[in-house]
Amino acid sequence: MKRKVTLKQIAKELDVSVSTVSKALRNSKEISQDTIDKVQAFAKLYNYRPNNIAISLKNRKSKNIGVIIPEIVHHFFTMVISGIENVANEQGYNVIVCLSNESFDKEVINMETLANGSIDGFIISVSKETQQRRDFHHLREVVNQGMPLVMFDRVADEIYCDKVVIDDAQAAYNAVNHLIETGCRRIALITTEDYVSVGNLRTLGYLNALRDAGIEVNENLVVKVNSEQECREKVAKLFKYQVVDGVFAVNELYALIAMREAQNRDLKIPDDVSFIGFTDGLLSQYSNPTLTTVVQHGYEIGQHAGQMLIDKLEEREADDYFRTEVIKTSILKRESTKSGDNLKVSQ
Repeated sequence: MKRKVTLKQIAKELDVSVSTVSKALRNSKEISQDTIDKVQAFAKLYNYRPNNIAISLKNRKSKNIGVIIPEIVHHFFTMVISGIENVANEQGYNVIVCLSNESFDKEVINMETLANGSIDGFIISVSKETQQRRDFHHLREVVNQGMPLVMFDRVADEIYCDKVVIDDAQAAYNAVNHLIETGCRRIALITTEDYVSVGNLRTLGYLNALRDAGIEVNENLVVKVNSEQECREKVAKLFKYQVVDGVFAVNELYALIAMREAQNRDLKIPDDVSFIGFTDGLLSQYSNPTLTTVVQHGYEIGQHAGQMLIDKLEEREADDYFRTEVIKTSILKRESTKSGDNLKVSQ
């Protein structure tokens, strides 16, 4: 049986670009007949068959960028989209956004649907279910067929493509260290299950900050949740059975749920217990008291992701050259931690 090959492998074997192979397979008039014959003969010999995503390579002139995000309710993803649109629109590209709703199947369907609609390239933050299943075949197909892909925030190390991330572990370390510096010693963590990459890294930062400060890690203070409802239930048990003087949550919603529980128990914030969350959204700005947060700079992440993709589409960077941009975070101190005077401290 003949082995199956991808567009990238055909291009490499014949020493031509991926776009040339794609056009030759479609009998494009832009390509010489000799090249068309050569490419088609090679493809037939090695049983090349385009898949649903590869069909989208019919022409890279749609000027459309597909963006797939897990959810829209988080301020972070809203800011990322704004950053992508800013860069894309300035350079004549349109942005089409789809939600996976944390579903693997929805993520795959979105990608195939967008590809069939003449999308030039993808920007994606993968769903929780995709990370849990560790099934990245749809992303691997995109890369193998020569379509530019940029991942941000939740990324898959197994996929070789451009990525934009923050140093989640370092950002969490800085956040917990801020609580320690203000006198907190029994610091609780509200995080996601370990299969979510960013939650796992932020948990690591929490643990390292405690250990470096000589504070023993208390597993009873580590709360892992999958949903808002589970967060409410487990946080209620946390405050009922444990003495807590500080809380670090891996997103602002979890932090605010914990703050409400503390207030329901007549605990004073930040005198009795301090709180710090992730992502500087509207909820953090208008909560009572206002929430100290790690600022991820989502708009900047979006700008970098958009530019990296367009650089590939405009052939300013080689198809086989990939890089990871790490965006620095900062801490915005507010009323939920001691000495919170709205001072923004770069990390």
